[in-house]
Amino acid sequence: MKLTLKSWPLLLGAGLLLAACGADSSSDTGSAVVNEDDDTLVVGLEAAYAPYNWTQLDDSNGAVPIADSKEYAGGYDVQIAKIIADELGLELVIVKTEWDGLVPALQSNKIDAIIAGMSPTEDRKQTIDFSIPYLDSQLVMVVESDSEFVNATKLADFSGAKVTAQLNTFHYSVIDQIEGVEKQTAMENFSAMRVALQSGVIDGYVSEKPEAISASNANPDFTYIEFTEGFETNPEDTMIAIGLRKGEPEIEAINQVLEGISSEEQQELMEEAILNQPAAQ
Repeated sequence: MKLTLKSWPLLLGAGLLLAACGADSSSDTGSAVVNEDDDTLVVGLEAAYAPYNWTQLDDSNGAVPIADSKEYAGGYDVQIAKIIADELGLELVIVKTEWDGLVPALQSNKIDAIIAGMSPTEDRKQTIDFSIPYLDSQLVMVVESDSEFVNATKLADFSGAKVTAQLNTFHYSVIDQIEGVEKQTAMENFSAMRVALQSGVIDGYVSEKPEAISASNANPDFTYIEFTEGFETNPEDTMIAIGLRKGEPEIEAINQVLEGISSEEQQELMEEAILNQPAAQ
């Protein structure tokens, strides 16, 4: 990732003098060193977490080609990544990576940034840095439309329910707040959880509201519960931010771009992503 001429007015106006970074080697601070031939912003995401990101077969609705693939990535995260790349004068490259592989890929310089619906939790801050948030959400429970739990309003209503969430997310840890719940093994991705829900293996899974809306839009057999007495979370847990290497010199430039996207624009982009997601997502 290297700053080009398009970004200099933005940065100089703010009095910033930032070092460029590449994707091949690391300095002692953990950020990449200058690579004068690198005019790309390499972003890692799952391409399997609609409406934040998903995989599709063409470039409709602003989708971007996935590196080393004939497929394309679409979704809210992709639109945010496009805005950042454009403002910094960089070419956007999308790398499809499993959730558990995103942080290692960032640390090993295989990608420049994680833009994947990731929350800046304290645990993650021990290993990587984060931008300012680019969306704030809330936790809900996804259930089947004819479920015995469909009229639940509080966590206690899920006592005895078989509930899970995605592996290595704070979503899984908050299940412990439900007294009497039958906590199931965490699953690798949302596709697996939707299959498990449809087949009756689980009674519900914890998610963020945008994903829950997507699930119910894609499958009329699904709905979601917005609790009146819900999960206790830290504000950072429900925020979404960009993951960057420790000491990344361009974090201020990225934050400046994000500051220019109003909360109203964020909601509009998310609403478009929900409408544009492929039916199978």
